[in-house]
Amino acid sequence: MKTSIEPFKIKMVEHIKQTTREERLEYLKEAHYNVFLIRAENILIDFLTDSGTGAMSDQQWAAIMTGDEAYAGSKSFFHFEETVQQITSFKHIIPTHQGRAAERILFEIVLKNKKGQKIPNNTHFDTTRANIEYHDTEAVDLVIPEGKIPECDHPFKGNMDLGKLEEFLDKNHKHVPLGMITITNNSGGGQPVSMENIKETARLYRKYKIPFFIDCCRFAENAYFIKQREKGYGEKTILEIAREMFSYADGCAMSAKKDGMVNIGGFLAMNDDNLAMHARNLLILTEGFPSYGGLAGRDLDAMAVGLQEVLDENYLRYRVRTAEYMGERLLDAGVSIIRPTGGHAVYIDAAAFYPQIPAHQFPGQALVCELYKNGGIRGVEIGSLMFGKTDKITGDMIPASMELVRLAFPRRVYTQSHFDYAIETIIETFKEREKVRGLKITWEAPFLRHFSVHMVPLE
Repeated sequence: MKTSIEPFKIKMVEHIKQTTREERLEYLKEAHYNVFLIRAENILIDFLTDSGTGAMSDQQWAAIMTGDEAYAGSKSFFHFEETVQQITSFKHIIPTHQGRAAERILFEIVLKNKKGQKIPNNTHFDTTRANIEYHDTEAVDLVIPEGKIPECDHPFKGNMDLGKLEEFLDKNHKHVPLGMITITNNSGGGQPVSMENIKETARLYRKYKIPFFIDCCRFAENAYFIKQREKGYGEKTILEIAREMFSYADGCAMSAKKDGMVNIGGFLAMNDDNLAMHARNLLILTEGFPSYGGLAGRDLDAMAVGLQEVLDENYLRYRVRTAEYMGERLLDAGVSIIRPTGGHAVYIDAAAFYPQIPAHQFPGQALVCELYKNGGIRGVEIGSLMFGKTDKITGDMIPASMELVRLAFPRRVYTQSHFDYAIETIIETFKEREKVRGLKITWEAPFLRHFSVHMVPLE
């Protein structure tokens, strides 16, 4: 049965501001054609990110009211710690205010004062990559070839290319202080990683005595895909699958703003006592005491409840089906997307959408701007604006492997009619695709330029 209704009732609503196309054109111009710089009140449907933008449940709000705000040893921390250990089985649980804080602490410890290092992953996301490159370390992506072909229909397109990983480690293992895998693979279309691939990735890291950490911010969605698509897991619970995934790793970093179902929060978890000691010391310097880690006690309690709620298979079925529904409608209209759809977003193939716009003129960002102008919808470019690099010899741009626009769905926020409206806007934009031109950069920051870049349309 394909039909899947929202597994929740609405108890509170939030006003959405209606804007005209003329107003949106002005807002876009004022924001230098960068939707990150548009005020949220001027967005109709916000698919910029699923990170921290979801709606919390009544049980989470109830937990907030009973949160313990003790500076040290609060009961909220122990509730949170017990929940994370129940899911991951890791010995040390270190709260942070969000995932990139956990990454920063981890990389500060393992990469500090060392040159020529490399960290492999299936695909690093933008802040992960930036935290690595900040320490003059190379972030190496080794996703399977199918993961770079939008139209290729593969059940686990997020998988690590095990042959390339073994070849890479054989040549570089002395310069690899840490190995990673991202579940689901966000930059590659929210695509899942199979249990077998996680297990074999762990085996290769162990072979070269390299610690293995999972970027697990969408672990529950990945577990659901394993249950649906991988032989031998159909009768297992999401919790059982999650526990097995984590059992192959030495630690994990998580932004709980995704599958933690909260607006703020994250954690770093591991088994290594020495690494944990250094992590807690750095946490005290930059985030807070180890039993609150930059969060209020109420945030820890809400996170604990959210990590339990995300294991609900009915919720996961609804979430995955929402992405499938949008994907099916867009494919029927001739819009190219990453197939199959992932768990948290639909990724439009902007290169196919605008074949007349070359990579150095940013077809993904052009589509982002058109969707906002035409319907007040905010998405995000995941292509050469976000991941393009400059050749140090020629000065030419090295484009990203794919030119995508991600429409990420906030959890438990939008209804069926919102998604139908978004689909109609995309299809209408597609019908007018031949008229659109690219953009050029007028100013950019040295790191994570897509957040603050200024651009103008080409004539």
